Amino acid sequence: MAVHQFDRIGIVGKNGAGKSTLLKLMAGTVQPDQGQVRCFADFAYFDQLAAPVSEDADYELMAKLAIPKNNYEHLSGGEQTRLKLAQLFTTYHEGLLIDEPTTHLDATGVQFFIEELTYYYGALVLVSHDRHLLDQLVTKIWEIDDGQITEYSGNYSSYVEQKTLQRQQQQEQHEKYIKEKERLLRAAQQKQSKARKVAQGGASVAKRESPDRLAASKAKGTSQKALQRAAKAIEHRVEQMGAVEAPTGEHSVHFHQAEALALHNKFPIMAEDLTLRAGDKVLLKDASFQFPLGETIAITGENGVGKTTLFRHIQEQGEGLTISPKAAIGVYEQRGYQFNEERSVLDYMRHVSDYKESKIRSVLHAMDFTGNAIRKNVRDLSGGEAIRLTLCQLFLGRYNILLLDEPTNFLDVYCIEALESFLQGYEGTVLFVSHDHRFIERVADHVYVMEGQQLNLVE
Repeated sequence: MAVHQFDRIGIVGKNGAGKSTLLKLMAGTVQPDQGQVRCFADFAYFDQLAAPVSEDADYELMAKLAIPKNNYEHLSGGEQTRLKLAQLFTTYHEGLLIDEPTTHLDATGVQFFIEELTYYYGALVLVSHDRHLLDQLVTKIWEIDDGQITEYSGNYSSYVEQKTLQRQQQQEQHEKYIKEKERLLRAAQQKQSKARKVAQGGASVAKRESPDRLAASKAKGTSQKALQRAAKAIEHRVEQMGAVEAPTGEHSVHFHQAEALALHNKFPIMAEDLTLRAGDKVLLKDASFQFPLGETIAITGENGVGKTTLFRHIQEQGEGLTISPKAAIGVYEQRGYQFNEERSVLDYMRHVSDYKESKIRSVLHAMDFTGNAIRKNVRDLSGGEAIRLTLCQLFLGRYNILLLDEPTNFLDVYCIEALESFLQGYEGTVLFVSHDHRFIERVADHVYVMEGQQLNLVE
């Protein structure tokens, strides 16, 4: 693979496929086990996990990104990301290698990033799970799968169209293969059946000992062997056929809610003249809202306005709220998840869910727990695996209201799309915080923005 002067490449693949490692190889921070990477230009490398460097950034950029000056040690995750971006864009580089730049950015920060790179004059290689961002900025997609890189022309939406077409063609080829295989096997069975009939006729002739009848029996024996050879030749053709597997399907997932968990309030969460504070800071002042039953509701707003605090207030059923007495609230928070039980992934899900094992396996598979992964001890899960299992547990668990705070942040694109299918098939009420433009667009029934100490319905 090669990166040319004005390429704009987006790298996608499952978590653990090697996206970040590929960027590090190109940046020269790790060395390949085999072969070599040659670089003929000045590339800057943005690493989401690295702390901001000590060098100064353009003050105008810092002001535009609302970055506090001279107090870098106490910056939040979002502020650190914005500072690193300001430092990245302060100096021109011939190429940029950027790894997950928008994980902690709000909508304003994401838009700044898009604007800065839209007219960037150089080579751009970008790892991101933000499909809107990839659509806006790249003209090629590199897909990493099973140690191989496949290049697709166009942005992310074009890549999805090409993958959809590939699946359709593979399905057609699979159906053609199955049809031809069944036709050949029927032909082989027919010839074997004829051979058996010939053998039965020959046996009855052989019981009578006249020379003419023995000759007829011998001729029938020859015919039988010819039929058997023809049947074996057909069976050999079947064995030599290149098997065409069915494409991995995109299955819709429906979560049927138990009657015991059913809510009958038209609005299971309501607030009237709610005032919400974080220390001395007023986040909401005399705010009123009603969240309807069975809907998926997005809560948006800039970092720091109090979205997570509002979720905690709802979880605790705090003052100023009216929440259904039958509410069973499941919560996904922005934190590192770790399991301390001695159970396999599958056993853990059996324990926390009332769904049948077939549904549990289907949901786990959608969240990339495949093969031996479902037998893995939950104590040994990586951070990303623990996050995916927590999301599975919420959708399969004994809840009727879910609060999801930035659920897409550490998921790959494929798991985000699986999460979208979960939300579309979930019967309960869901509130979620997200800055992912495409995710909100695809799953939200209603969108609220938290600003000016109010929570306003925007669509």
